[in-house]
Amino acid sequence: QVQLVESGGGLVQAGGSLRLSCAASGRTFSTAAMGWFRQAPGKEREFVAAISWNGGSTYYADSVKGRFTISRDNAKNTVYLQMNSLKPEDTAVYYCAARLGPISTMRVNYNYWGQGTQVTVSS
Repeated sequence: QVQLVESGGGLVQAGGSLRLSCAASGRTFSTAAMGWFRQAPGKEREFVAAISWNGGSTYYADSVKGRFTISRDNAKNTVYLQMNSLKPEDTAVYYCAARLGPISTMRVNYNYWGQGTQVTVSS
């Protein structure tokens, strides 16, 4: 069992930065692939970034590539999403997810989800 709690969301102006954190409980964190997804009002939840259990592989959505960076600290049971050069279209609720398997970009492959943290980017 893995429980996930996101933090770090907030209101930021376009061009600004935020760092999201996802704290995980459970001994399986260090072997779990982790992902960040987001959901804007009226839209489906979409993939943002993913990282393998040891941080050796990362994937990004084209819309965030070059601006967002996913990382993890297994000693702290935490995964991060550094978001730079934020745009109004990045506004969404951001969710952390854990997968007890290989890294994946597909929402259906993730077993555990956090409650989400709101990110709002003003123009």
